[in-house]
Amino acid sequence: MAAAKVALVTASSAGLGAACVKALAPHFRVVVNYYSRPEKAEQVIKEAESIQPTYPSSPESPRFTAIQADLAQKSEVQRLVQETVERMGRLDCIVSNQGWTRLTNFMDIDDQVNEEDWTKCYNVNVLSHLWLLYAAKPHLEKCEGGGSFVTVASLAGVRPSGSSLPYSVTKAAQIHMTKGLAIICGSKIRCNAVSPGLMMTEWGQQFPESKVKATIEKSAGKNLAQVGDVAEQIRSLVLSKSITGQNIVIDCGIAI
Repeated sequence: MAAAKVALVTASSAGLGAACVKALAPHFRVVVNYYSRPEKAEQVIKEAESIQPTYPSSPESPRFTAIQADLAQKSEVQRLVQETVERMGRLDCIVSNQGWTRLTNFMDIDDQVNEEDWTKCYNVNVLSHLWLLYAAKPHLEKCEGGGSFVTVASLAGVRPSGSSLPYSVTKAAQIHMTKGLAIICGSKIRCNAVSPGLMMTEWGQQFPESKVKATIEKSAGKNLAQVGDVAEQIRSLVLSKSITGQNIVIDCGIAI
């Protein structure tokens, strides 16, 4: 009997990534990627192990594993894919959740011309997703019914907003690149993006209370994007055989 399908969720030791691990756990064996907090990754796995799988499990096929990698480096992206396949035997879908920004005053142009911010935002928010898809492409293409690649972008990539101009611009580039990859990969790999608004993750909690309240007031739904809802939307994209080249905005109606 072939081993059950495998999902890789990057930056998944906390926040949305951790929620995606749990959302996918019934359907896939899952690789939890982390950068610097192995204890957090192990905690995510411990919590996900209590979720019953819908596929036949086997002692020879681990349900979960944690792999450290710095996705700002192309060589580390390649190693992550290689280790995933070595440990789990296959790779069928990826939730490419990594991103980087620096919290700035968006309206202050002096705060938006830091070359290091632009370079790192581009490397992580655009190139790392491309390198990940490219490294995983031979494996995703083997998936029966086609592989799936979902990138986590941002509302900041849909409308100029967010933590910084470099972040907003590179998230827009990420969305456009994902659509381009959908055309390139065709029926073999479905490529989609999700663009959440502000969420109360560890990162979101760094924003001042005034910013959070203003975001809620700006939304038609008078609420913030819920982490669980975004994870469920990602699961839907992963499982759907009918959607590719799309960017799903989840923002309680800010970008209407």
